[in-house]
Amino acid sequence: MNRRTVFLTTLAVTTALTLTACGSEEPDAPAKGSGKETLSTAPVSSAPASDGRPAVELPSDLSYTFDWPKTGDKERDAVLADSEQSIKAVDQAIVNQNALDKAYLYYYEGEAAAQTEQFIQAYVDAKARVTGKYRYYHFAVQVRDGGEASLVYCEDQSKAFDMYLKDRKVDKTPVTENSYVLYTTQLRKNDKGVWVITKLLSERGHDQCRP
Repeated sequence: MNRRTVFLTTLAVTTALTLTACGSEEPDAPAKGSGKETLSTAPVSSAPASDGRPAVELPSDLSYTFDWPKTGDKERDAVLADSEQSIKAVDQAIVNQNALDKAYLYYYEGEAAAQTEQFIQAYVDAKARVTGKYRYYHFAVQVRDGGEASLVYCEDQSKAFDMYLKDRKVDKTPVTENSYVLYTTQLRKNDKGVWVITKLLSERGHDQCRP
């Protein structure tokens, strides 16, 4: 099974909102090399809490590169900063095997929170989590009057995979056009000053994201 594909297929039955999908769309696609690798136990890295925001702790085998430099605008930069934490918080919930993890619920609400809970629960049911490297790029952020914003960005999942917890085997899969995902998010600024995600749409293999 490749990075999140099976889990997203399950969610697609009930919703058009999806999170991520990497590698081939075909469950039986051949993997690189032996197809599976053993991942050694690694120490946990921590992003400290700030301004009341929850700390996010992730294993060191997960890494993130955000190629979206500061815009110089206070509110747009705040949208980017909270979006970074929201992405990591979802993976923390998957690692913790907790579909009601408080950190991601801090950044998601309404429709987006409900679908993200289903997405995380699929990993819990499969006793699996994510591993690897993620890169985020080609972003466009807009802030509108009334405390609303939108963020469009790309995600490179070509080096991200699923890992089953029982034997800690990593399912390696080929890189395809579906390893690159375009996201469109809608956000609002809540009474705590946090930019929370209310809606999330994705499109795999979008021309804008492919190298």
